[in-house]
Amino acid sequence: MFFDGLCMNQKKHIKNLSLPICFGLANSAVLIACFLILALVEKQSNPVYSFFNAIISSLAIYETVRVAKLQNLTDFSYTEGFKTGIIAGFVGTICFAAFFLIYATEINLDFIYQLLETMNGGFNSNVGMVAFVVAIMGFATSVVSALTVM
Repeated sequence: MFFDGLCMNQKKHIKNLSLPICFGLANSAVLIACFLILALVEKQSNPVYSFFNAIISSLAIYETVRVAKLQNLTDFSYTEGFKTGIIAGFVGTICFAAFFLIYATEINLDFIYQLLETMNGGFNSNVGMVAFVVAIMGFATSVVSALTVM
């Protein structure tokens, strides 16, 4: 898979924490790339496409746990796999939420207005609240995906 090529060239003596961080960064890079591709075709304000974020994050967490298990067959446990998946998901979520906040405040100032208009909910929200909801959705996806993979 795509994530393997980015994170497989690690030495055994590097801490166990580096694998989920590397996969989390790769996850956020793919999420950002998909978001920017949607922005090119002006579909980034449609919340339906955020479902693909869950799929991408779930695949990244699956790959992280799979590689961690292959690297540590004898000592691998449920809690180790869950911890690895959570760290990868949270790193990806934090990086994507930071990008989302920068995009909404610096790159496309009308994005939040377009997003809230698309949802037709009559919401009167600001950028911080929307970025917070994006982060919470990412954290929830990470927990559910880590539990599902394990």
